[in-house]
Amino acid sequence: MLNTYWNNVFRFQLKRTQNEFEAEEVTIKTFSKAFDKIDSFDESYSFKNWLLTISKNTHIDLVRQQKNQWKSATEDQEQKMTETLLDEAPTPEDVLITKQNLAELLKHLKTLKPKYQVMIQLRFFQQMSYQEMADELQEPMNNIKVKLLRARKLLLESLGK
Repeated sequence: MLNTYWNNVFRFQLKRTQNEFEAEEVTIKTFSKAFDKIDSFDESYSFKNWLLTISKNTHIDLVRQQKNQWKSATEDQEQKMTETLLDEAPTPEDVLITKQNLAELLKHLKTLKPKYQVMIQLRFFQQMSYQEMADELQEPMNNIKVKLLRARKLLLESLGK
């Protein structure tokens, strides 16, 4: 039986799994189950089809088992991450550095022409989209994009000095 149907079951699983190791594993389990349940085989059906059905169900069981293991592992990892999560609130030093950097940025922003200052403020401080900026300033969106690009370039040059 094993020699006769091994290739049929193995090829069937190889098409399903696209993995030789997994196909072999399922094929071995298939024959093991078939030997255990040989008494339940109905001779009015094809033996090959009976084996392939067992093989298909074995593969489905294996996939379910892997999903459950993955889900369980993920839940365990999530729990561990929750337990070891560090407090991400900024330290007083971080707050001071951020304020100093912001003050430096604002100082350089004030060196730009007013039209470029507005572009930077709307986009980055008020977090407006290009369309919202175009509506606010009543200008075409392409003009907004060009002015913002120029404003960013000038600001970067100012910060680089």
